[in-house]
Amino acid sequence: MNQSLQVAIQGTQGSFHDIAARLYFGNKIKILSCNTFKESIDLVRKDPTIVGAIAIENTIAGSLLQNYNLLKDSDVRIIGEHKLRIQHSLVTLEGQKIEDIHEVRSHYMALLQCEQFLSQYPHIQLIEADDTAKSAYQIASEKIQGIAGICYAETAKQFGLHILAEGIETNKHNFTRFLMVSHKDKAEEFTQKDTCNKSSMVFSLPHEQGSLSKVLTILSFYNINLTKIQSLPVIGHEWEYLFYIDLSFDNYIRYTQAIDAIRPLIRNIKILGEYTEGAQTI
Repeated sequence: MNQSLQVAIQGTQGSFHDIAARLYFGNKIKILSCNTFKESIDLVRKDPTIVGAIAIENTIAGSLLQNYNLLKDSDVRIIGEHKLRIQHSLVTLEGQKIEDIHEVRSHYMALLQCEQFLSQYPHIQLIEADDTAKSAYQIASEKIQGIAGICYAETAKQFGLHILAEGIETNKHNFTRFLMVSHKDKAEEFTQKDTCNKSSMVFSLPHEQGSLSKVLTILSFYNINLTKIQSLPVIGHEWEYLFYIDLSFDNYIRYTQAIDAIRPLIRNIKILGEYTEGAQTI
């Protein structure tokens, strides 16, 4: 991958977004650290030379609902994905023991994913932070005693931190799915129709009985596999929903035929991206 490629992420060096971006685009990329997901998406939307990596769902904590709406409301396109095995470690300054720790700081999702381990230590207060790696960096740079972070083991080593406990995630089948996105005008440079086998889209349905089942029946007829469905309410329209779906297919022409077939049954469809199913880091 081009060394000059800039990748916007929510988080900092050593975060899981950073790791996923490097596994997908290559290690020579330049990371643009952002405080929020919206900030990272806005960078991609405004500058065609920038791409992004954004978490969309975790096998334990579920979907990041706000990111679905960010994708819908922007003009970025999904160009790929990577499924990253999430491994957490409890990290501190050198010389600290678990008995010395009175507070753990990390991203709320990391705290949730390590709930079983942390429950063994009721004296420890859990503090939500913006980013796993950023919390670890603050502990290291400010030499904070009595406080631990939760982050990736390699990240802790980069910052010179001591690993108190490794592999503390509750579920060892803990994966986060990251979407790679680009400016809408650059998406074709990163994807090829002859290798695409996955699609993400959003649409609404009329408030009628059986409206969703009709759509699913048509997709099944065309041998299109529904791999993900997420509904979110339409603000201002009671009991109406947007449906975000992921489809997988082995024939691009049949996929396009299926989309044409469901168009009369749905409203406001937006194709968020057509891409190749991503690898999974074990």
